[in-house]
Amino acid sequence: MVSMVTKPVKPAPTPPQTGGDDAVVLERRTQRTQPPQMYQVVLLNDDFTPMEFVVLVIQEFFNKDRETATQIMLKIHLQGKGVCGVFSRDVAATKVDQVLDAARKAGHPLQCLSEPVE
Repeated sequence: MVSMVTKPVKPAPTPPQTGGDDAVVLERRTQRTQPPQMYQVVLLNDDFTPMEFVVLVIQEFFNKDRETATQIMLKIHLQGKGVCGVFSRDVAATKVDQVLDAARKAGHPLQCLSEPVE
């Protein structure tokens, strides 16, 4: 019969014990996260898209009442562009796509874009 001899298992080393004044205290630092960058969705003026269509788009995709949508439409018409809402980047991109798709389906050249809020 063959016998195998094994070495005795050594216990794991224990960390050195420090007493009293030699102890190290770690300070917990709170981490602050930055709020996400916000983007404003802007409609641009053109001479071909009917004002009523712009009002309907603002009501449907930006949940504005008729009066507010009309005020935004007039600002777009008079100043060349108007902010319809401020959203996170993904939501703003989705809104832009929805507006452009609706304008394309209706046969209007309405332009919409999102830009970072400064």
